[in-house]
Amino acid sequence: MRIIFGIGNPGIRYEYTRHNAGFLLLDYFANKKSLSFKESKGDYFKAEGSINNQNFLLVKPATYVNNSGFAAKQLFERYSLLPEDFLVVCDDTNLSTFDFRVRLSGGDGGHNGLSSIIFHLIEEKFPRIRIGIGNNPPDIILSDYVLSEFSEAELKDYQDTFSKCSVLIEEFIIGGTKRMLEANSILLKNENQNNLNQ
Repeated sequence: MRIIFGIGNPGIRYEYTRHNAGFLLLDYFANKKSLSFKESKGDYFKAEGSINNQNFLLVKPATYVNNSGFAAKQLFERYSLLPEDFLVVCDDTNLSTFDFRVRLSGGDGGHNGLSSIIFHLIEEKFPRIRIGIGNNPPDIILSDYVLSEFSEAELKDYQDTFSKCSVLIEEFIIGGTKRMLEANSILLKNENQNNLNQ
């Protein structure tokens, strides 16, 4: 079993906020695979699927960002997960808007959701895809910025980011972190080539 775990806040009020970039990516991937999220017995919603006979779960915690670790711990206990089979997708204010980065481990980078996961798992060696949402403007405090909504234009432009990240998620499901890193290298190479041709 491989799990792709989004970080975000539940409820319509937060659906299109910057802090929910991880949820929005999972929604994009689920829609692409004709999957729908359902309630579980734990503190999360799940969408189950299989690619190339590899089972996976898309997971959105039912708790708020700061308590993401509760659902993560439940999943590890229920499925006897290895950290390398647990891919976290989340927003990152340290990355430019529409950018993304892949990491196999690391600290929380100031993200309360990652901090909660690391605390409850007592583990930081799990892969993650970080989706850039840009820095907060000087006149807006960080907490207000991450809870502000994307504009329609931004959501439209994020479709390209989500499309590329979906490739990474699919490769992760099929072949784990090795396949995901290989796919990421190809995406970066193509992006650099496109920039040179412009």
